[in-house]
Amino acid sequence: MKLGVVGLPNVGKSTLFNAITHAGAQAANFPFCTIEPNVGVVAVPDERLDKLAALYNSKKITPATIEFVDIAGLVKGASQGEGLGNKFLSHIREVDAIVHVVRCFSDPNVTHVEDSVDPIRDISIINMELILADLESVTKRLDKARSMVKTGDKKYKIESELLERIYNTLSEEKPVRSMEFSEDERAYVKGLFLLTAKPVIYAANIDDADMGKSDDEMPLVKKVEEFAKKDGSEVLVICAKTEEELASLPPEEASMLLEELGLTESGLNRLVKASYKLLGLISYLTAGEKETRAWTIENGTKAPQAAGKIHSDFEKGFIRAEVVDWKTLLECGNYNAAKEKGKVRSEGKDYVFKDGDVVLFRFNV
Repeated sequence: MKLGVVGLPNVGKSTLFNAITHAGAQAANFPFCTIEPNVGVVAVPDERLDKLAALYNSKKITPATIEFVDIAGLVKGASQGEGLGNKFLSHIREVDAIVHVVRCFSDPNVTHVEDSVDPIRDISIINMELILADLESVTKRLDKARSMVKTGDKKYKIESELLERIYNTLSEEKPVRSMEFSEDERAYVKGLFLLTAKPVIYAANIDDADMGKSDDEMPLVKKVEEFAKKDGSEVLVICAKTEEELASLPPEEASMLLEELGLTESGLNRLVKASYKLLGLISYLTAGEKETRAWTIENGTKAPQAAGKIHSDFEKGFIRAEVVDWKTLLECGNYNAAKEKGKVRSEGKDYVFKDGDVVLFRFNV
């Protein structure tokens, strides 16, 4: 999973990126300090792995991972080449979802490119640039499809009508993700790599003094939440400055600071959960003496396709999956005990995987 971290300059985007990836992207009080997209791969926190590894005495633990891409700050006019322009936009096309960092803090020492703090205006600036970029892309495709309609091939008529619907939606300043598509249409739209088709998490970046406050006590955050509700997007309230401090501390000290702040988990954990929910992802687990590992799949994935995540041979020669819930496995003490108690199920090709399934695949190639 690849997430693009975007936002206007000086909203705390690179500070947040530093915190969650420990990658040390340059963070400075001026636009475009992030020229090339910084990339950081982070492990998905998963307590289940440690517990299963202890049970199996595993030599290796391999968590699922998320790739965060810190993309240069966007400014008004980017779709027309302002700032880093199209270079920025091309980097967004490559990600699965967008983490849109929105400034909800009022530090006078950090300049704002628009000279005032207004999260909805900031969101609108970026959204409009993405819409304009998509409009340009769709217009080219639509012109081509319309010219091909003359050949009499029905597929070009269908394509033209779909592109026209998308064009009209964008012209109304609405993102493509707000539209409804059939399964075939969705597959076609995916191939267009449209920026506004990507799901979004708005990361409302607050003052450290606001940590622990309810959302009702933070009017700027409230505005972002109201906007996101209409947009069908997720909101994560986070203090990038505090997250950066947490990331620099040893685990024990970080836990103490979290407790002092009245938080149960870090921003990274919450961002991972929000990302998984947004993209409809779950993890199944494999465990043994050599390795305990998490495998990320889409919710609704059937057994053979889940097996294919490990190796294509597993999918081709799939016979069955021996499945037990991770909590049940721990309660039983080991795999054999779980099997003796009838807790290990033998599942076939139509079995839909659940989050936390511990699996042993049987296959023959």
